[in-house]
Amino acid sequence: MAMRKSSAFKSSSKLVITSVAFQDHIARSLLHPHSSLSKPLLKSKSKRPQNAEAIGRGGETGPQRRGEHEEAEYVLDSAPSHLTLAQKLGLVASPAERLTEAKWSQVKARSVQQGDSAQPCAICREEFRIQPQVLLSCSHVFHKACLQAFERFTGRKCCPMCRKEQYETRVIHDAARLFRHQCATRIQACWRGYVARKWYSRVKRTICPQDKQLRHKFFEAKLQELNDSFVRYCHADLEAFLSDIDRSLSSSRRVFQQLDRKGISEPQEKDWDRIQSQVISRGVSECPICLTALGGVTLTADHPGHRPTVLLSCSHLFHQLCLEAFEAFTAASRPSCPLCRSVYHKRLI
Repeated sequence: MAMRKSSAFKSSSKLVITSVAFQDHIARSLLHPHSSLSKPLLKSKSKRPQNAEAIGRGGETGPQRRGEHEEAEYVLDSAPSHLTLAQKLGLVASPAERLTEAKWSQVKARSVQQGDSAQPCAICREEFRIQPQVLLSCSHVFHKACLQAFERFTGRKCCPMCRKEQYETRVIHDAARLFRHQCATRIQACWRGYVARKWYSRVKRTICPQDKQLRHKFFEAKLQELNDSFVRYCHADLEAFLSDIDRSLSSSRRVFQQLDRKGISEPQEKDWDRIQSQVISRGVSECPICLTALGGVTLTADHPGHRPTVLLSCSHLFHQLCLEAFEAFTAASRPSCPLCRSVYHKRLI
């Protein structure tokens, strides 16, 4: 009887312990909203590499040390929580052991082989660039902020790609290094292109091409360049220069006209006789204006068919009507001879 009571007591005690263990495990793992499963990234924000304190104590805060600290990789997950009673009794499987550095190296090598850092983030579909980047133990890569928001809204720790639960996260900088490398490559490409274009433009200006048409354009450009440089170094206004020329010409014309008025005086009687003898010696028989016959060789008024004729002081002979018509259509105040363009005195013969 006592044996039965003892076995019944042991079985009931074992059942009670098992029930309490399961209840404790469910309460700690599933029902507590503030447990380590709900917001793992939020609880591990302050965790940094172990050498961060050493750097602070050493006082080395230069740019090189800060850059090395920023490039250091570290695990974001906090220390594993204590095992529940159910896990200690073997009723529930214990969590997997944390990854070592060697295993993290294998996970990272698999991620690099897949090229995840060169692809956009699977959550926000944007490039990583220099934003914080995390690597999961399942070798998938996301933005740190994107994974944090995903875990906050889903309420559980599950990979957005492969749905693996209870993963570990590690901060990496592969995408940032790749982005800086791409930026450096683009800068170098732009600089090399600028140098090449500058060299080609200099060669194009100095070396004559072999093609006939290109050679023709080359010499045209050279001639235009010389012309532009000549005009640029003249330091004179072309319009002002031409205006000065026009003013000089007009003043010269006025001077010559004044000299003509002052230099020509009324011929005397003997001068008219000399001029008339010159006309007779030349044998003028036609009026230069109307091209019709004049009064005759003797130039007397009693000649039959005689038209009034005018003798100029420049020894040219015209019909009186023709010369008056010419003077009427002349715009100058004092007309000049139709043949020699000199100012004259006239006499009716």
